[in-house]
Amino acid sequence: MTRRTIAVTVIAIPVLVIALLAAMIVFGTAAPPRVTAPSVQSDPGALPPLETLPARDGTPLAYRAYPAAGNRLAILVHGSAGTSMHAVAKALQAAGVGSYALDVRGHGGTGTAGDIAYVGQLDDDLADFASQIRRRHPAAKVALAGFSSGGGFVLRVAGSANGGLFDSYALISPYLGHRAPTQRPDAAEWITPFVPRLIALAVLERIGVHAFEGLPVVALAMVPGKDGAANATYSYRLAKNFTPSEDYRGDFRRATKPIAVVVGGADEVFFADRFAPEIHAVRPDITVLVVPGLGHFDMTTTAAGALAVSEAIVQGLAL
Repeated sequence: MTRRTIAVTVIAIPVLVIALLAAMIVFGTAAPPRVTAPSVQSDPGALPPLETLPARDGTPLAYRAYPAAGNRLAILVHGSAGTSMHAVAKALQAAGVGSYALDVRGHGGTGTAGDIAYVGQLDDDLADFASQIRRRHPAAKVALAGFSSGGGFVLRVAGSANGGLFDSYALISPYLGHRAPTQRPDAAEWITPFVPRLIALAVLERIGVHAFEGLPVVALAMVPGKDGAANATYSYRLAKNFTPSEDYRGDFRRATKPIAVVVGGADEVFFADRFAPEIHAVRPDITVLVVPGLGHFDMTTTAAGALAVSEAIVQGLAL
């Protein structure tokens, strides 16, 4: 091989790699899934008014308050299919536990729909929100509970440096990651990842290039403008942040506060019977409750699901 050939090869390979990554970013999308996921938004007339507290960057963090007498509180984190945790909040209220249902940045009334500024911003937002709630209720015990993707995010928090912000955690039908044994292969019926774009952006992230992480990489089966998913997509950075860490088992190991997991026995998105063996392999002390007959969305939209979730939160606050 001549020097000229070697030089051309050395130049051509990076150019081809860059061209391939560019093509994967530009053309690596997919058609959104059909709108089959049920609407999880409660009757707007029944919801408390939307209020806000400031994040460190000045962005108003939207939430709805469900007050109750006493010193037990929960901060509720919705899933990707909507911002309402109304049924759970009402069940908690009936049990004497107040709650704050947060619109996570990129959803509902908080920030830019479908996007955040950087991976980790949701963690910062939650820390800001929790510190202000703590100042309002200095004597309260505070639980953090999340549903589906929000449950995965709550697990991320529990196993992180922010884990001490809360007294207990509840994971409601939590997303543990697409490689977790709990994930059903047919869950793509309501969410479509843009796989080529995801791969390209992950490669760029590893070499320190973050310029394109605001591009959408996931399409949700949502009607635009409804269910708190105004554009029905997630950017790369939002999709990566609103989830457990890449080492979800490590999240469980690192968590120092009580955790309960609650899932419907008829969950259509996850294998309900696989949560207990997967979690107990690393944390046998964690309570895993399977509620017979309830599907994925039933856990936060039906009276039976909301009651099971509220009981798990109440028990966690009692520890």
